[in-house]
Amino acid sequence: MDSMVDGNHTEVTEFILLGLTDDPVLQVILFMVILCIYLVTISGNLSTIILIRVSSQLHHPMYFFLSHLAFADIGYSSSVTPNMLINFLVERNIISYLGCAIQLGSAVFFGTIECFLLAAMAYDRFVAICNPLLYSTKMSTQVCVQLLVVAYTGGFLNASSFTLSFFSLLFCGPNRVNHFFCDFTPLVGLSCSDVSVPAIIPSFSAGSIIVITVIVIAISYIYILITILKMHSTEGRHKAFSTCTSHLTAVTLFYGTITFIYVMPKSSYSTDQNKVVSVFYMVAIPMLNPLVYSLRNNEIKEALKRQLGRKIFSY
Repeated sequence: MDSMVDGNHTEVTEFILLGLTDDPVLQVILFMVILCIYLVTISGNLSTIILIRVSSQLHHPMYFFLSHLAFADIGYSSSVTPNMLINFLVERNIISYLGCAIQLGSAVFFGTIECFLLAAMAYDRFVAICNPLLYSTKMSTQVCVQLLVVAYTGGFLNASSFTLSFFSLLFCGPNRVNHFFCDFTPLVGLSCSDVSVPAIIPSFSAGSIIVITVIVIAISYIYILITILKMHSTEGRHKAFSTCTSHLTAVTLFYGTITFIYVMPKSSYSTDQNKVVSVFYMVAIPMLNPLVYSLRNNEIKEALKRQLGRKIFSY
C-alpha cells in the first residue's frame, strides 16, 4: 500500500523513487558501473584507514583527519548506493517513509562531516606551512580530537534539522520522488502542508555550514599562498605546495558539485542534470578521494611500499 487514510488526509507510508532512467538496457549498464565504483570506494577507503592505523609514519594530524574522511566517504556512499543498486534490479523502486528519513539523515550526516573535515585539513596545512615551529602545539592530539568532535556534532545537528523538517512535512497524495534517493528538495515539492518553515531551517543550517567551512578553507589557503610566495627556495615552494595539491583537489571536487546543486539558481539546470551531478558527488567522489590522496602523496606511497614489503618478506 502506498498510503493509508487518516481522518480527512491520506497519509503516505512509502515513496516511489523514479531513479536515473527507465531504459532496461541502460539500467543494467549503470548497475555494473555503479557497483564497480562502490566496490572500489569501499576497498579504497578501508585500505586508507587500515594503512594509516598500521603505519607509524602516518600517525600525524593530517592523516588522522584523512582516516576519518575515508570513514565519512564510506558512510556517505553507503547511505545511497546500495539502495540505488537494488532499485536497478526491481520493477518498482519503493522506499518506506522511515527508510526515506534514515537515508536523508545519514546522507546529510556524513556529507556534513566531510565539509568539516576538509576545513580541518585546510587549517592543519595552514599551521604546518605558516607556523611550523608551533605545529606540535597548535595541532596537538587534544586539538585534533576537539576538531573531530566539532565535525561529528555539526553532522548530527545538521542531519537532525533535515530529519525533523522531513517529519514535520505532511504527505497526503503524490509519493513519486523524481530522484534516485530521498533528497530533501523533491520531497518538499511533494508535501501538501505549509513548507515555509520546514524548508528554511535545513537550508539555513546547511548553508551556514557550507559558508563557514568555505571561509575557513579560503582564509587558510590565502595565508598558505602568501607564505609560499615569500619562500626564497624553489624546492621549499614545491614541497609546500605539493602537500596541499591532493587536499585542494578533494576540496574542488566536493564543493564544486555542491555549489552546482545547492547554490546555482534552480532554473539554470534540469532535474536530469541534478541527478547526474548528484551521482558524481555522492557515488564518484567517495571513490576518487583515496585515489587522489594516494597518487599525490609520497608519504602514503612510501608507507604502502613498506607495508607490502613486510608482507612479502614475512612469507
